[in-house]
Amino acid sequence: MGLRHLARRGSAPVTRTLAGLPGGIVTRRRGRGSEPDDVRLWSEGDDMRHIDRNATARTGQLHTRTHHDERDRAVVLLADFRPSMLFGTRRTLRSVAAAEALALLGWRVVGDGGRVGLVAGRAGEPTALRPAGGERAMTAVTGALALAHAQALAAPDTADPPLADLVTVAASLLPSGGHLVIASALDAPGPDFEPLLTLAAERIAIRLILVSDAFERARPAGLYPFALPDGRRGLLDGGRRARPNPSAEERLADYARRGIAGLRLDVEAGPEAYAPLMERLDAVL
Repeated sequence: MGLRHLARRGSAPVTRTLAGLPGGIVTRRRGRGSEPDDVRLWSEGDDMRHIDRNATARTGQLHTRTHHDERDRAVVLLADFRPSMLFGTRRTLRSVAAAEALALLGWRVVGDGGRVGLVAGRAGEPTALRPAGGERAMTAVTGALALAHAQALAAPDTADPPLADLVTVAASLLPSGGHLVIASALDAPGPDFEPLLTLAAERIAIRLILVSDAFERARPAGLYPFALPDGRRGLLDGGRRARPNPSAEERLADYARRGIAGLRLDVEAGPEAYAPLMERLDAVL
């Protein structure tokens, strides 16, 4: 919830008032649009013509109805909370970094009048919310993220379920031309993930947030103790020298060639560093 203010920092108001109509001349949007968006308490300066009579009569306080234009931007945020994402060596877990980035992006989308939905995948049944607009919808998304992550941490350690199932659920929530944003490290995605992603990209726009831990990118030399869920322990030989792992860049380049844009999210960087990345991603949604 606290990230909503960080999400709006540095966004130029003019970018949110330009008409998205075809043509060579950029014009400002006029009016409030005709599609209902949200109901809130009336405040000084609001147009009296938009007072919601039903809410006012029910509560005894003036309420106003907000509207958005008819251009529908529906975005589903796909958060990967599968067991492999519950890992981290800097600052926090990869799953938490994914949730932070998606929350930042979600607050930006609803602030621009778009609709946001959620699919949070973990061991067991995924959490799914249909896209909706307004702060109330994004509040529901943040609550669902927190609950799904707590359930993921409490679940017994099992093999990762296939990501293809989550993509199928997310795509079913979107109209043609909608947007799907996947935040994942793409560990063990399953054999059907790549073909399904390519097929889904023909109907919806897909963007990828590839979550990366510092240990994956450059593993310092040394011996690393580890413990398994069954109680077994051991040492992992990290090698004599740091070994950079360029796989994140290679994977992003491969997806970009297939029309799926993405960016790398470094777990150790934190929300302050994620905000400009999500602003850039929001600009192409």
